[in-house]
Amino acid sequence: MTSRRGVTWDSVALELPVPTSWRRNGAAIGVAMALAATMAAAATSAAILQRAGVTLPVQVGADPWHASAWSAPDGTPTLPDMAAVARVVKAQEARNDSARGQGIDVALIDSGVTPVKGLDGANKLVIGPDLSFDNPSSGVANLDGFGHGTAMASIIAGNDGVPGGFKGIAPKARIVSVKVGAANGAVDVSQIIAGIDWVVQHAHDDGLNIRVLNISLGTSSLQPYQLDPLAHAAETAWRKGIVVVASVGNDGTANRTVADPAMDPYLIAAGASDPKGTVDTSDDTVAAFSSRGTSERHADLVAPGAYIVGLRVPDSSLDQEFPGARVGDRFFRGSGTSQAAAVVSGGVAALLSARPNLNPDQVKRLLKKTATSITGNVNYIGAGLLNIDAAVNANVSDDIAQTWPVSTGTGTLEGSRGTSHVAMNGVVLAGEQDIFGNAWNSAQMAAAETAGATWSGGTYNGATWSGATWSGATWSGATWSGATWSGATWSGATWSGATWSGATWSGATWSGATWSGGDWA
Repeated sequence: MTSRRGVTWDSVALELPVPTSWRRNGAAIGVAMALAATMAAAATSAAILQRAGVTLPVQVGADPWHASAWSAPDGTPTLPDMAAVARVVKAQEARNDSARGQGIDVALIDSGVTPVKGLDGANKLVIGPDLSFDNPSSGVANLDGFGHGTAMASIIAGNDGVPGGFKGIAPKARIVSVKVGAANGAVDVSQIIAGIDWVVQHAHDDGLNIRVLNISLGTSSLQPYQLDPLAHAAETAWRKGIVVVASVGNDGTANRTVADPAMDPYLIAAGASDPKGTVDTSDDTVAAFSSRGTSERHADLVAPGAYIVGLRVPDSSLDQEFPGARVGDRFFRGSGTSQAAAVVSGGVAALLSARPNLNPDQVKRLLKKTATSITGNVNYIGAGLLNIDAAVNANVSDDIAQTWPVSTGTGTLEGSRGTSHVAMNGVVLAGEQDIFGNAWNSAQMAAAETAGATWSGGTYNGATWSGATWSGATWSGATWSGATWSGATWSGATWSGATWSGATWSGATWSGATWSGGDWA
């Protein structure tokens, strides 16, 4: 039986009453329901999903997805409500200014992406490394057996390619999937860091242009961002020119803390707003599940995270566990700061497609400067609600630069885990070791990250995480030509005296809350 306590995915799952209908120009837009599960470190799956949004050994959000559909003249629901979300954040207006995500790659550190309709178009999805616990022969290698990553990818850049079809916030952007979460949601912080490091080193490989990194998960770190290894990896990506968007978590008013790595002030910390079932932003508020911060660190801005519909992975873990979150045959509904982060990442991709010369600090300044004012404490909503069109058309200084203390990354890996741990056959992975049981030296790893030298082919931290050599690899459409990550060598790995000779990781479980997709209903 899978234990669900650990890293927090920022989506959560609960059965909730149907919210108020979306309205467009006075016409009701049918609302389905929402999904969101609190991935907090509680014994129930709802509590787990609440903190992260979907469960990995990292933090995620908590609140129900509420799927809405446009209504045809006869009142028949036709499309999910991403079109309404796009109106709330002024994405449709931005598209008129050529801000559609074209030429921009968005890396997604998540549970993988399955190329369902809307993510199966030409040049839409690049399958990067699978660093998860999934057995290569399980049938879900490189794909999304959990169901979280595909939903996030669709919110960011989904595109049916036809008028009136499903479209994410940046429908012409491309997704680069870096899979860290297994089909049951299990993930260790060392895998997340390895995924971030891979993105940094391969951001501009031949054919790639990774300008945005979405992290819809988080942990309850026990140390300040200046020391935290996960925060340092994400901050390094920022310094290398990649805009990093991370979920604040789904703890609501419980802790008044921001999840790791969103706690790093250099990044864009995304909180969730509740549109209250309308595209009129005057009634928008912070979502009840969105983690509140303090004057020291809080969400930089918010984006719709309540009642959002994304693409569904049939028979995935979330799909089976929360059948009430299904909207027709293709869609899945839910709430969480996972979804909010995905909306913001799509907005960043749209902005960069129109203004590709912006650096990360300028992007953050523009998003905060142009955010729409909504009701709420600044510690809850930050600068306000994402307004993509305003950001596309606003001025920003060339010398904008953030001046926070720079992270060193010399803290402990265990501190980064917080309450999020994975276990194999009852043995918990803890302390200064990665998923292979290899010693983790934070100072050495931080130096390697700064130098862009953590990965050497498929080797990371002294172990073969993959059988593929990526240096010099060529891109063929949306996949690495001839490269696979199915040859990972697991034999010889040890955790706290337990030897896993030839382990397939099929027994991996996790404890804590990591995914920031809080509610699936």
